[in-house]
Amino acid sequence: MRVRRLAALPLLLLGLATGCRTKPEGNMVVMVIESSPNNLDLRIGTDAQSERIGGLIFDPLVHKDEHYNPQPWIAERWEQPEPTRMVFHIRHGVTFHDGRPLTAEDVAYTIHSLQDGSIVTSKGASLSAIKQVETPDPYTLVLHLDKPDASLLFNLSDGLFGIVPRGSGKELGAAPIGSGPFRFVSQVVDKEVVVERNPQSWSGVPKIERVRFAVIPDAVTTALELRKGSADIASNVITQDMVWAMRNEKEIVTDVGPGSILNYINFNCNDPLLRHREVRQAIALAINRQPIIHALFRNHARPAASLLPNGHWAQASAAELPDFSFNPERARKLLDAAGFPMRPNRSRFQLTMKTSTDETTRLLAAILQQQLRAVGIDLQIRSNEFGTFYADVTKGAFQIYGLRWIGSNEDPDIFRYTVSSKSFPPKGANRGHYSNPDVDKLVAEATIEPDQAKRRPIYVHIQQLLAEDAAGVNLWYLDNTVVHSRRVTNIHPNPSASYDFLREAEVVH
Repeated sequence: MRVRRLAALPLLLLGLATGCRTKPEGNMVVMVIESSPNNLDLRIGTDAQSERIGGLIFDPLVHKDEHYNPQPWIAERWEQPEPTRMVFHIRHGVTFHDGRPLTAEDVAYTIHSLQDGSIVTSKGASLSAIKQVETPDPYTLVLHLDKPDASLLFNLSDGLFGIVPRGSGKELGAAPIGSGPFRFVSQVVDKEVVVERNPQSWSGVPKIERVRFAVIPDAVTTALELRKGSADIASNVITQDMVWAMRNEKEIVTDVGPGSILNYINFNCNDPLLRHREVRQAIALAINRQPIIHALFRNHARPAASLLPNGHWAQASAAELPDFSFNPERARKLLDAAGFPMRPNRSRFQLTMKTSTDETTRLLAAILQQQLRAVGIDLQIRSNEFGTFYADVTKGAFQIYGLRWIGSNEDPDIFRYTVSSKSFPPKGANRGHYSNPDVDKLVAEATIEPDQAKRRPIYVHIQQLLAEDAAGVNLWYLDNTVVHSRRVTNIHPNPSASYDFLREAEVVH
């Protein structure tokens, strides 16, 4: 399959000048980000840059490991004496950037501020099960729940939850004070964010003295800045075509690791055609992932069969799931049996896929159009700028659409949010109005089961039912790609694509 390469590539190869930016000096690094963070206060900011940079400034209560299990962090340990009571033991000796000690009262205040309306935030809903917080001593936190909530620890983890000094109001976003490995220096919207290492960091003092997050929305400009040496790091910013074009640059290194970001397509299950399970199954069978991964992502993606990322404790293995890998002949037989024969024009029926105007997304839709044509489905493409596209998606004005899950799919509660019949918009993200009573029952059961060993088979059963119903098609997980100059070493990307690698990165002098 031949696919047109991104139009930006020739500009990269020409090495055009992009404006005068000085090269980083000393123990400072320049990292490119695509947009300014909306709010560095992790209680408020929900965009990727807010959560990733904020995750360096603030500490969470618990920290996710490589299998997305919560591990001790500010909470050294915890126990759950009963399903509706959790007791956390807070680490001693942690201080905020202004020197104040971090205690259980700060954690309690952070939770209260997310719930009491003192700040405007959408994150309070994730802690709605907490009905009372107690601090019997400075280093003990007790949470009383009105119902069991198996996802509570995830919602108190890195990137989602950041402990603030008690008394902090909405002004904290302009000059954040946390206890993380980096402390805030300055921000100029649409230009930069500057942080410096925290010499009192309890989790280890970073080797890099200062990081300047430079806002550069254009991927071509980013690639050129890296090539010139005026930028040091770009994490998942430039396209794989550009990464490939820079493969022989002597001063540039690319570190690639598995990622959790998931590309998927979703169906409107109320649609007269797509309400037929056989039609959805046939679409899944008609999609040949591997040539798309090769053409669009230079093989830096991995086929997906589940919403949950590879390595997740609750992810169903391939052996546990029904096989809906590429099989166009089986797709044709399903469509024939469902009463959709091939017509003389070599088409059975027409469907429309909505996309944003993002170049890679439009190329993906064009390839899917070609692959579905082979089984007799005429796929039309409608592209709009993202705001219009996303508005249509949220109000159900689509037959098929394609999007990505970033971060949310690291918690198995994603199934409650996306496939429960109680999560039709605006209550959740079941945008295709998929409904299966058995899935609803299992989701409700898993939500209140505190024992992970007992939760896993429930989630495996959910994934089996979703695969059999072809509720949507999970396409691939994108690799986490960090491109950086040789002056920066010891970079280890993690699947979540956070900026945690800056904790241990160092500059070669």
